[in-house]
Amino acid sequence: MSASAIFFYILSICILGGGLLAVTSKKIFRSAIWLLFSLIGIAGLYFWMQMEFIAAVQIIVYVGGIVVLIIFSIFLTQQSGKQMAKPSAGRIVFSLLAVCIGFALTYSLLRPYVFPTSSMAPVDMSVRNIGNQMLSTTEYGYALPLEVVSVLLLAAMIGCIVIAMKIKTQGK
Repeated sequence: MSASAIFFYILSICILGGGLLAVTSKKIFRSAIWLLFSLIGIAGLYFWMQMEFIAAVQIIVYVGGIVVLIIFSIFLTQQSGKQMAKPSAGRIVFSLLAVCIGFALTYSLLRPYVFPTSSMAPVDMSVRNIGNQMLSTTEYGYALPLEVVSVLLLAAMIGCIVIAMKIKTQGK
């Protein structure tokens, strides 16, 4: 086994393990930390594929933006140290069934597809070309996805504000 394959498996374990622990952890702060490790593993996967710009965007937007907002909102709530409620058995069974159906659907869609090898020239990964494509509104432009990312960050900020809001009690 090559060093590249070993590195890929280490990153895969980090991503999948972090995601699994983020979902199954009983403390909300630990869930956010495990999500952080999973997203850093995805950035590492981008670095491994030599997509440095996308890895940097992954770190800036998701690790630096979304996860930090989630962690701040957790600290602003009064219940940051408490354990989350244990899900019911029916919810666990439904979740496992949904995951199995999702995997089966994905496998059934990908199994008959033959991935052809590409004879195209590699994409120019210069910062100038990336910047031109990010601001372009043509067929291969990324102006719309860039705006979607900004809406995602806005939604994360609003979600953090909602989490951090204190509920007023009736007596006060």
